[in-house]
Amino acid sequence: VQLVESGGGLVQPGGSLRLSCTASGFTFNRYAMSWFRQAPGKERELVAVITSVDGSTNYANSVKGRFFISRDNAKNTVYLQMNSLKPEDTAVYYCTARVSGVPKWGQGTQVTVSS
Repeated sequence: VQLVESGGGLVQPGGSLRLSCTASGFTFNRYAMSWFRQAPGKERELVAVITSVDGSTNYANSVKGRFFISRDNAKNTVYLQMNSLKPEDTAVYYCTARVSGVPKWGQGTQVTVSS
């Protein structure tokens, strides 16, 4: 199982970024996918989830209305569109899937929101 995130970087407050996570080694369309983030000195927190069956989504209150998770099962890829970014969104962002009951994580991608 491998999860590879990309798309992070430095962006000004109010800007946008789109993160991607490409999966391999498991049947992607059978699993819910999630994005977590971890800011310096803080615990890792759930940002967004998308189910496998109907693509329904759920978001942390802190990002609701600004971030949008989606998936392309043909490309084995999950996305996180992040709009109206704030300095407090600065963190390492990880995608994850629970495959056969075992959580699998990518290496993370750094997002820094700063002027």
